[in-house]
Amino acid sequence: MSSPPAHEVHPPSTQPKWLAGVVRGLDLVASACMAVSGVMMVVLIAIFGWLVFGRYVLNDTPTWVEQASLVLVVWITFLGAAVGVWRSTHLSIDFIREGLPRVPRESLRILTDLLLAGFGLVMAWYGTSLAIGTSRRIMPMLGISEGWRALPLGLCGALIFVFAFVSLLVRFNTPNRTDR
Repeated sequence: MSSPPAHEVHPPSTQPKWLAGVVRGLDLVASACMAVSGVMMVVLIAIFGWLVFGRYVLNDTPTWVEQASLVLVVWITFLGAAVGVWRSTHLSIDFIREGLPRVPRESLRILTDLLLAGFGLVMAWYGTSLAIGTSRRIMPMLGISEGWRALPLGLCGALIFVFAFVSLLVRFNTPNRTDR
């Protein structure tokens, strides 16, 4: 089981007001990302239902479903990955870190947040350049820009950077850090 996110270990009552406001705002962003992912999942299920109905009842397979499902899966995956960084829900093996004394344990948590922030920046940069580079191509069967398939890479990379950076801010700007 992974350790709780920094903003939960250090509750808003122990954070500076400005930081508690940022944390609340990012909680709303994470909830919105999950809501959008949930709606996309329902749409994905509905279009696969249409695929089955079209194939076996109407004997006319809708060809756009495959492309639409690929776009939806990419968006669902990357939005969920970004939220996983904020909520610390990604799979991790942290029993060694959690068994360490407070200083090395906190140092490893800070290192993890730094690496995640760096990864998010790289992902945002290259994802955005990929989205821009593919924006003039049109996806077959859907008639929309290929950039829509790459856009979540840049967007969610930026979210990962922000989430990890704010986790670092919480760790450094919270007095009387707990011994969790």
